[in-house]
Amino acid sequence: MNFKLISIILLVLSLSLSASSNNPSGFKKNQNHLEEIINHLNTPTNDYVLVAAHRGDWRNAPENSLMAIQNAIAMGVDIVEIDVRMTKDSVLVLMHDAKIDRTTTGKGKLSEWTLDSLNTITLKNGCGIATKHKIPTLEEAMHLVKGKVLVNLDKCSGYMDKAFEVIHATGTTNQVIFKGTDEIDKVREKYGSLLDEIIYMPIISENTPLLDGFVDDFLTESSPLAFEVLYNSDDSPMFKVIKNIKDKRSRVWVNTMWDSLCGDHYDDLGIAHPDKAWGWVIEHGANIIQTDRPALLIEYLREKGLHD
Repeated sequence: MNFKLISIILLVLSLSLSASSNNPSGFKKNQNHLEEIINHLNTPTNDYVLVAAHRGDWRNAPENSLMAIQNAIAMGVDIVEIDVRMTKDSVLVLMHDAKIDRTTTGKGKLSEWTLDSLNTITLKNGCGIATKHKIPTLEEAMHLVKGKVLVNLDKCSGYMDKAFEVIHATGTTNQVIFKGTDEIDKVREKYGSLLDEIIYMPIISENTPLLDGFVDDFLTESSPLAFEVLYNSDDSPMFKVIKNIKDKRSRVWVNTMWDSLCGDHYDDLGIAHPDKAWGWVIEHGANIIQTDRPALLIEYLREKGLHD
């Protein structure tokens, strides 16, 4: 091979590497993936089931950690569910429990710790073993997910305005699903027009007061993209409500983490009998499923032609 040909090959490789570094190959793919997810959320059908990873991939990383979020994104989930609470100095961080004892090397109420003090401790994994992972702020989490997947904020209904400031500043307002159990009048009383600027998902159960009216008020006044629906038996009256929700072109979010959320059709059953778990809840109206086993659920849905 002559020197001139070698020089041309090296030049082509150099230009290719330069283009790759200036425009990472994964970015366009992630952007397209996010656009597809948003489109599926906005145009609900029974032909595509969105998958939400509960607290991220907490089986392989500490729950609500940046690694748990990143792992879930890599699996191909559509939504990462995270829990948000406020520190003593009014910073929003990722934490499920009001106390930090279970998930960190610290002790006490999160609300009594400042962000600086939280940075002196680390997260525990699912076995309760200390890791090197730190408690993330909501801002850090939103920078990580930006342009990639949707995020569902739990434990956040008491300070949605504060969280909105964070997602607005990070340019991720189109990626966040807020949620809560209050009727629409209470949500509007507390947050006013903010409800019109965010994606808000009402949470309903058999114990929701005046359930039919609660749902109809939301459907009439704000047309939610989805309702989070809780039931614990196969003959629950919730299935009539689910039909009403789907008739009005909203999605139905069902949690399959344990039996009190979906009857006897939860994740652990899905390991050996996925049709009796995830298949059953889909047959009965679910087109968003929140799970503790996102990889297995995605594999099952792809086999059924219900996920990319």
